[in-house]
Amino acid sequence: LTWWAAPRTGLATAVLLGVAAAAATGALVEVALIRPLYTRHTEQVLVTVGLSLAGVALLQSIWGADARVFPRPDWATEVTDVLGAQVPIDRYLLIGAAALVLVALLAFLRFTRYGLVIRAGVENRAMVSALGIDVRNAFTLVFAIGGALAGLAGILGGMYFSSISPGQGASLLIFAFIVVVIGGLGSVTGSAVAAVAVGLLQQFVNYYGAAGAGDVSVVALLAVVLLLRPTGIAGKVATA
Repeated sequence: LTWWAAPRTGLATAVLLGVAAAAATGALVEVALIRPLYTRHTEQVLVTVGLSLAGVALLQSIWGADARVFPRPDWATEVTDVLGAQVPIDRYLLIGAAALVLVALLAFLRFTRYGLVIRAGVENRAMVSALGIDVRNAFTLVFAIGGALAGLAGILGGMYFSSISPGQGASLLIFAFIVVVIGGLGSVTGSAVAAVAVGLLQQFVNYYGAAGAGDVSVVALLAVVLLLRPTGIAGKVATA
């Protein structure tokens, strides 16, 4: 949507439209498909995987499977010199956006009423419901926020790669899964730390090692973490 709207409304408005549409999609998915399946985890996996495949097919049927050039502001194509390295300016945009999202998400979860309800609902949904709090609305908000952040990530990814295609997210989804597992399920901070570690490891190994070795090193890191700390670096260890 951002790619389509940018030449018609301007890039700034197109970004807002893209994020809003992604948030609405996330909320709709939760209400229509996920909410009836909260106690049926296998069906949740099947529905979400099927939905991802159907979504890609839908986009291909409308715009085709070919990659399209993604619009970027002129300043994003410039580079700066950092200790002898030529760093594109758009990298600062990506780093800054990631830091702002992390801080905002942590603040929301820790200092807002809905954030506290979400955290409590994840820990013990039955208890929160028994207190008269409607957890369903909070979980819908979770999916809306998740959708908005996924939309923003897609937009920033389009700027990073300078192009977008319907199947572009499939390869990144594997690394997102690895990051969450290494960071620890339920830990936003752990996922942030794992994301930086995985990104640096992959890039350094690809640069100094053989082509494709970075992906192997990430999988090896996942295996090591699962062997030494199955709950992830920030996951909660079950106590007797």
